[in-house]
Amino acid sequence: MIRFAQIHDDTGAFCQMVRQRLFDHQPERFRFDTGGDLRKISSVLLLMGQDRTSGELFFMLNKRSRYVPQPGDLCCPGGGISPILDCGLTHFLLFPFTPLTCWPQMNWWRRNRRTDFPKLSLLLAAALREGFEEMRLNPFGLTFLGPMPPKELVLFKRAVYPMVCWINRQHRFLLNWEVERLVRIPVRNFFDDTRYARYHISYKTSVSEKKPMPGQDMPCFVHQEKDRQELLWGVTYRIVVHFLKIVFNYTPPPLGTLPVIHHRIGDFYLHGAGRQNRNSKEQDKPSYQGT
Repeated sequence: MIRFAQIHDDTGAFCQMVRQRLFDHQPERFRFDTGGDLRKISSVLLLMGQDRTSGELFFMLNKRSRYVPQPGDLCCPGGGISPILDCGLTHFLLFPFTPLTCWPQMNWWRRNRRTDFPKLSLLLAAALREGFEEMRLNPFGLTFLGPMPPKELVLFKRAVYPMVCWINRQHRFLLNWEVERLVRIPVRNFFDDTRYARYHISYKTSVSEKKPMPGQDMPCFVHQEKDRQELLWGVTYRIVVHFLKIVFNYTPPPLGTLPVIHHRIGDFYLHGAGRQNRNSKEQDKPSYQGT
């Protein structure tokens, strides 16, 4: 495992190492098995950065607001592809000084993965657009480190494509109605086996009335932040853990050895309150968060 003192001293070398390891584990061919409907594909940003004061390396995640599906979950900024808009944005990514053109592997992808390069550009464009919409993330303040293999969403039947990026300078963000707040989790915490748990999920009758759904056990990560506790689980957990495996060769403890946390899922979790239920004060009040 990489020594964190080295990371603190030379984040440039760390980013170069991450780029190379992601390149060595690059995704296979992007299939896009959607029947031609690109809206069934999601692209997200796995954001990393460094605390200005402590030098601590962290992942930055969004906590979903109560107005969207899966309220309260931690997730990477991103979302579904908007075919017309995002296809147009791919042309801008080919301009100088964008995260894509500053990516050292871009020319290799254009030469050796000609079919996949336009898809990669589309995925990155969608993720950057969503990041700007959700938290006013400045795309020119990011360093693109590379793509990761896609993950499947279990409940929503959707493929999620992670794009790994490093936050260079931005320290203040403007959150939209989809995001309750930003959560920074130090990378070093993920190497503490005592922070992992087994998340036992059961489903309320209203969710499973058409088709019985048995309870599920899933791994999760417990993040303690002062007086509040956040759980990282599901597809975002799998993205982060896969990153840790690729870059640090770290694997969390086996599921059967972990303490159990129980939770029941109802219709509100699947749908959220909906944007139309926000009152006028909430609509007019921006949410700022610094890091």
